Amino acid sequence: QVQLVESGGGLVQAGGSLRLSCAGSRRTFSSYAVGWFRQTPGKEREFVAAIRWSGERTYSEDSVKGRFTISRDNAKYMVYLQMNNLKPEDTAVYYCAAGFRMTTEATNYSSWGQGTQVTVSS
Repeated sequence: QVQLVESGGGLVQAGGSLRLSCAGSRRTFSSYAVGWFRQTPGKEREFVAAIRWSGERTYSEDSVKGRFTISRDNAKYMVYLQMNNLKPEDTAVYYCAAGFRMTTEATNYSSWGQGTQVTVSS
């Protein structure tokens, strides 16, 4: 497994932008697919976006397509989620997760970060 640490969350007005970062602890981080998920109180964790280990393929949930972009820099053991045109409904705790396959299912990811809060005010 690999340890993950998210950063970059905060409070932003609707229409604003944030960039979340996910730092991997080991060189093998570059071998993992990475997904971003989000969760609000009382709801299940929701898939946001994912990227293959090589970075050549990504997938995003429909509600964030055209607004959020996932990318990675394997030389720095980092994955990013650029979030533009944020909406109040994007408010959640955002988690990054690492696994062997790029999927939308949280159960397929074996390593998780502690989460970072994103709050979008209207």
